[in-house]
Amino acid sequence: MQSTQSAPARQLYVLALNPTDSVSEGFLPAAERLGLRTTLLTSQPGAHRGRHPDLEVLECDVRDPHAVISRISTHLAPAAVFSNSDHLQTPTALAAAYFDLPAKDWRAALRTKDKAQMRRRLAAAGSPAVRSLEIPPDRDPATLAQVPQPAVLKPREGVASEDVVHVRDHAELVRRTAEIRARRPGAALVVEEYLPGELHTLETLGDGRRLHVLGGFRTDLSPLPHFIEERLTYVPKHPAPVVAQVLAALRALGVGFGACHTEFVVHRDEVRIIEVNYRAIGDQCDLLLADLLDVPLFDLVLATHLGEPLPADLGARTDGAARLDYPLADRAGTLTAAPGPTDLTVGDVTLTYRPTRAVGERHDLYRTNRDFLGILRATGRDQGSVDRAVTDFLARQSWEITP
Repeated sequence: MQSTQSAPARQLYVLALNPTDSVSEGFLPAAERLGLRTTLLTSQPGAHRGRHPDLEVLECDVRDPHAVISRISTHLAPAAVFSNSDHLQTPTALAAAYFDLPAKDWRAALRTKDKAQMRRRLAAAGSPAVRSLEIPPDRDPATLAQVPQPAVLKPREGVASEDVVHVRDHAELVRRTAEIRARRPGAALVVEEYLPGELHTLETLGDGRRLHVLGGFRTDLSPLPHFIEERLTYVPKHPAPVVAQVLAALRALGVGFGACHTEFVVHRDEVRIIEVNYRAIGDQCDLLLADLLDVPLFDLVLATHLGEPLPADLGARTDGAARLDYPLADRAGTLTAAPGPTDLTVGDVTLTYRPTRAVGERHDLYRTNRDFLGILRATGRDQGSVDRAVTDFLARQSWEITP
């Protein structure tokens, strides 16, 4: 006689640091649709329990793969281990490999996170050269010789434009290094030649055998010396030679499983990689992509981590236009007035605005993506209509910051 009891739900572990929209609005609903039992592992349990009171949240040092493996081993047997955090791709991959689960190659995760390792790997593979020097924590930058000028100084394992700065000469390099080290004691840095050209992204999704290109974005940045993203405009299809060069770089790095977000510039028909973030694009671009392409993007990403192959054709729409704008704080102080969450339809354009800073909060001026006051997503069928709708909406809004 067969049992009438249903099989237990497959167990998904999600590793996270800060709560993000990608997890909250993207991956957690996808896990529920896939019938998964989800447990969130984090070193910041209070923040996640406050946002997800019905979700099982366990405290764990998620940067330590040994701690992650031990925590999972004393709980429920995993069907998948997943993270969309830049900082956690390597420990997530190592933990999944320990349990013989589908995962990114931990070496590829490390190569993409460590910008010095990425440069060495790409150079060995014959990718277009980018002059780059690693600055260990105990190295005096004044002793560096043959530093490219102008250059970009950045943390070796940084994200989101944090402490990324343009330097014009050796004296500024020394000064900026001291400033960053004061904020990041013990951090290794890299200094690279400044790469001219428009900044673009390529978004990909793979299952280890098949790789889909989801289009990309053109990124508008703040004026130098900082590199804050102010606007991203969707690009349905980059030129084929450009895509081929980016994909060749990803193959050299060992990238091809799950989601990946790659930033690059094109100068004189040559693609030069800025960085590779081996996860889905953030700052609500992934939410926009899912809507614009009309595909279950988050479900598909999780499915790869469950060992399921991607379809040969995702059935993505190709007639869409979109852009994201990020209103920025221009001074330190307390946000005293700002628009609230808004959903609008203007003709065939859908606008979604979400605040990222609450009225009454006081912040320093960071010169990074942490200066975002909100995120405006816009999708439609025509780029001109999208641009006009965004411009009109932002012109009617006001953000007030009191020093």
